[in-house]
Amino acid sequence: RGGQRQLLRLARGLAERGHIQTIVCPEVSDLARRAKDEGHRVFSLPARDLGFAHGMVQLRQSLLASPAQILHAHDGRGQTVSWLSSWGIPVRRVASRRVTFLPGTRFRHRFIYSRTCDAVIAVSQFVRTLLVESGVPAGHIEVIPDGIEIPESIPSIEERAQARAQWKLENSDFVIGYMGAATPEKGLALAVAAFALASMRLPQAKLLVLGDTSPDVQERLFKVASHARPGLQFLSPQEDLRPFFAAIDLFWMPSLAEGLGSAALLAMAHGCPVVASRAGGLPEVVADGKTGWLVGLGEASEFAE
Repeated sequence: RGGQRQLLRLARGLAERGHIQTIVCPEVSDLARRAKDEGHRVFSLPARDLGFAHGMVQLRQSLLASPAQILHAHDGRGQTVSWLSSWGIPVRRVASRRVTFLPGTRFRHRFIYSRTCDAVIAVSQFVRTLLVESGVPAGHIEVIPDGIEIPESIPSIEERAQARAQWKLENSDFVIGYMGAATPEKGLALAVAAFALASMRLPQAKLLVLGDTSPDVQERLFKVASHARPGLQFLSPQEDLRPFFAAIDLFWMPSLAEGLGSAALLAMAHGCPVVASRAGGLPEVVADGKTGWLVGLGEASEFAE
């Protein structure tokens, strides 16, 4: 997912600058596999370890034996592991905040991001505002947007034809792309509902859904777009995203909550226009009417239009 890609991208950049680092993550995970494949040093948290309790003890022992200068947590659970494993050890703790949902109580949020770490990285001004409103000191927060790898060129006409042939798409098709998890806040159901509306007036419309969706979810969504079912395709996660962006004419990002929206940045970097919801940090990524279009939150009809 996006946050894991960002972690690996940061690790590559730090490695190029000569920094020694260790990636701490569950041993049975795509992140661990990819990090090892790229040659990064990995500290694996054991599987079947309730709350990573044993893993945190092992990590603490490692930190005592080989001190680190900085611990950088990339999600809420990582922040817990970072703090508990290093309590009492002289180390700087940094936490990245990419999501927009808040814990149940303001006190808990303020404690997590002002007492258990030395600084917080917010990926957007929107996330920074949420943190400040929840009681985190403004001086504790730095806004550093997530980055992407800019392709050397946008996909060519030949690449477009090859990518479309791969998924049995015609040159005359108008292909809309969606990329993301099937979690509610990403708006996949809304994208399919919008596609069902759009296909009534645009028969040549197709929708490519790139992500890890279960057969049950796919079948439920096929029912939503029953009359347009032949035009809806679910693609398994891809290591190389370039063919996906080469194949599509338009990228939809219908998130109901979004810290920043690096998928929209990727689409634009590959030459794809973007229609995104006015959610979270997306208006900081898509300049309405200039680099894409912004529509109302949860408005399938506006996406279709």
